[in-house]
Amino acid sequence: MKLLYVDESGDLGGLPATPPPNGNHQPVLVIGGIIIDYSCLGSLTHDFLRLKRVRFPRLPYISPSHLDAILPEIKGVDLRRNATRGNRNQRRHVFGFLEKVLDLFRQYDIKIIARIWVKGLGSPFNGRSVYTSSIQGLYTYFDHFLTQNNDYGFCVADSRDQIKNITVAHSIFTQKFRMAATSYARILELPTFGHSQNHTGLQLCDLLCSALLFPTACFAYCTGYVNNVHVQPGAEEIRHRYGPSLRELQYRYPDPTGRYVGGLVVSDGILHRNAAAMFG
Repeated sequence: MKLLYVDESGDLGGLPATPPPNGNHQPVLVIGGIIIDYSCLGSLTHDFLRLKRVRFPRLPYISPSHLDAILPEIKGVDLRRNATRGNRNQRRHVFGFLEKVLDLFRQYDIKIIARIWVKGLGSPFNGRSVYTSSIQGLYTYFDHFLTQNNDYGFCVADSRDQIKNITVAHSIFTQKFRMAATSYARILELPTFGHSQNHTGLQLCDLLCSALLFPTACFAYCTGYVNNVHVQPGAEEIRHRYGPSLRELQYRYPDPTGRYVGGLVVSDGILHRNAAAMFG
């Protein structure tokens, strides 16, 4: 059994033709997933909780109990702020932690897939449609992974609000149960929605999306076009340090035409570049 955990970074709004420097327009939307073998989930969880205790001893843990360490979260948005705008000690702390996180990805053979949307300047951006099509894309990549491994899987997505959750789940429902063909045959159900305070997979996926993919994409595709807090020169070091690992951890495969799909899929609304810019 394989598990797909899904999270996002960025918002569903569009981008003005000339984003103001003091504005908070988010030029990128990342919808990403990590694929974990269920047999590894227990060991991965305990290793991650130990890592949290060691690297973040001052988190508001409710008790010394080992399992209670899951409740306070290390948010990716805080890590990217310290990595791109923090002092030397803050940057060193973040980079050391992220390297250990990626060590866990490698140790447990965790694969990553994502849809990364770079919003066009002044172009229409239908966030609802983009989100649902992205989830369908991740389901397609996950189903292929399951077919290749002769396995079955289940998806847990970070919960947003009820209406958004229903919309996303219904988009998968209409694909999976349509009469003309069977889609996502190896994924057992529609995505279920969990609260990240109790899911190691969702916390790891947040770190991937918010601390690694979002700042890297903002720097790689938006430098020179968007000048606000989300496009930081300091993110170049994130790309330099972790770009090779992100490339290595992708799940990619050739489609029937021989074109590789899956992994980190970028839709660049500014200069129409592909995912290669993510890796430096």
